[in-house]
Formats: sequence, structure tokens, C-alpha cells
Amino acid sequence: MRILHTSDWHLGRSFHREDLLGAQAAFVDHLVETVAAERVECVLVSGDVYDRALPAVDAVKLCNEALERLAERARVVLIAGNHDSARRLGFGSALMDKAGVHVRTDFAAVGDPVVVGGTAFYGIPYLEPELVRQPWDLDERSHAAALTEAMRRVRDDAAAREERSVVLAHAFVTGGESSESERDISVGGSSQVSASVFDGVDYAALGHLHGRWRITDRVRYSGSPLAYSFSEERHVKGSWLIDLAADGGVAGEFVEAPVPRRLGRLRGRLDDLLADPAHDEFEDRWLQVTLTDARRPSAAMERLRRRFPHTLVLGFDPEGGAADGARTWSDRVRERSPLDVAGDFVAEVTDGPATAGERALLHEAFESCRRKEALA
Repeated sequence: MRILHTSDWHLGRSFHREDLLGAQAAFVDHLVETVAAERVECVLVSGDVYDRALPAVDAVKLCNEALERLAERARVVLIAGNHDSARRLGFGSALMDKAGVHVRTDFAAVGDPVVVGGTAFYGIPYLEPELVRQPWDLDERSHAAALTEAMRRVRDDAAAREERSVVLAHAFVTGGESSESERDISVGGSSQVSASVFDGVDYAALGHLHGRWRITDRVRYSGSPLAYSFSEERHVKGSWLIDLAADGGVAGEFVEAPVPRRLGRLRGRLDDLLADPAHDEFEDRWLQVTLTDARRPSAAMERLRRRFPHTLVLGFDPEGGAADGARTWSDRVRERSPLDVAGDFVAEVTDGPATAGERALLHEAFESCRRKEALA
């Protein structure tokens, strides 16, 4: 059985206001070509098909075209991620089953596989712990508890079969590393689960993290097909081509995706950056530039773009340090959780840090918003 594991398409997403729909369409072309050339039998899409619960019309159109073209060449199994609306993505799934496109968005059906060529494919969509806790009678509200119960149901079904088993899941598994472009899914301060939860299956095709990661030979992330933050500058994007042998062996080859434009990050004084020939290679890249001049140069972005026309992000970090007031808002909140940012706001307006009770209330508010989005 030959499968192609991909995830985190985030159709409709832009990159610092740069439209990526054309690049995403080019990735779809590449994916279809790979499926045909490599004689792939089943394509796996492990969540975050769209970038938001209410995707733009053009993003929906591209997804429709992608699934139609892929279904002409292979079976497709697809799950919902934390960016997707499970209800909307799952619309018409029973009808699509008949066309060979199997969309799995209902947590109650995690133990019901799609069988292709002697292999049972189990789709575990993103599991919001609060939403599955009561239906599944879980002892705690956590990602570990939710995924453990989902895998118990998978194993119960797989034990009654004599087929190979493959799981698609959208989660943060220990061993991978996050980037700046994934949405935080922490619950109670924890977002990660152990890779051992997938013990016993032939392959676990993971989504959520945007870098490619081989946690084990049988547990892997394909990563996103495009870079969605400058923290992914060194990522190699693409999909895993996986061969499942009759004797239970697993072999994987990474198939690189087309790159619309390379990323780069530069740091230094403005005059030095504009004059240094060592930076010639950055002139055609999307750039994040941090200026270290003692004083903020006038018209810095305009001057940078004369040499580096694709500069997208400009930061300021003067040599010797500076007060927070000299830093941009994006600089100050980067890599901070929404709860921390809200806590900063409370401290700003009350002249004191948020109390434990206030932080608990803020956390409850964020959790409520996330649950509502998951039900959208």
C-alpha cells in the first residue's frame, strides 16, 4: 500500500498580506502530479484544510478542485483540524464517500475506518477536550485523555480485523517543535501528548505542526506545504510518501513541494544592510528585517524596499537595548499566549498584575471562545 501523507493546507491564508492562493494552487498541481507519478493509492490530509472556520469562496473553490482531481487518481481520506469548522467541512460527507473522498469530522466515528486495499484508515479529527469529555465520560479535560480514548476505540475495532491500520490525527505530539504560525491549543497549560498513544498501529499520519517531523518511523508530521511564518525559514516543505509492506514494514520518502519564494531574516544597521554585497542573495526573498540603529531611521521601509522589494516585516531593536515603548506591538506580543497578552492588559489598566482569580476568569473566557469556534 502506497500512501501520500499531507496536512495543514490552510487554504485561504495569506503571508503578511501577500496572497498565497496562487502558491496553494501550485501545490495542488504538484500533489496531483505526485499521486499520478508515484502511483499513490490513498492520499491522507491530516487536518487544517482551511485557515479559518468560514473560508473565503476562492479557498473553497480551490479545495473542491483539489479533491475532484485527486479522487480521479486515488482514494482520499481527510480529517478536520483545529482551524476547520467540523460541521461545515463535514457537509455532504456521506455523498462524497461514494466518490472516494472520505471526510471524517465527527469524533463519535473515530472507530469506524475507511478500508482501502486491505488497510483500515481511522480518522481522528481535532478533539476539543471540553467537547468530548462528557460524551466519552473522561476523567479529565485534556488532550491526552481525549486522544487516549479515541485510540482505545480505534484499537478495539482494529483488533477484530486482519488488516493493517493507519490513523490520521490532528494534535501536538511530543517530539515535534512548534512554529509561530500554529494556533495555541493548550488546555490547562498543556497541549502535548505522548507518541506512545499511537502504539500498535502501522502508521500515524499527524497534522497540526507546520514542520516535517519523524517522531518515529511510524509516527510522522508532514508539515504545511507552504511557510506561514518567518520562523519556518529553514523548513523543507512537502509530503511523506509512505510504503506499507505486507510484512508490516514502513518506508518513507519526503517529496519536496514547490517554493513560491524563499524566506529570509536580516538584522543590522540600515546603511550596512543597504550596502553589504553579502546580502545580494536576499534581494528576491520575502524578508523580515530588524534594524539595530541607535535611532529609528526615517523612511526605513521605503529605503529597504529599493534594494529588497519583498520586505514584509520591519522591526526595531536598537543596539544597547531600549524600553518597551520603542518596540512595536507585534514585537512585544510575539511568542506570548493570548492569556499572557490579556494579563498584560489587566496590569496596564489596573496598575497591578492580574490576580489568580482574574487569570482564571480570562482563561475560562478564552476556552469558551474556542469551544464556540469548534462548534461553528
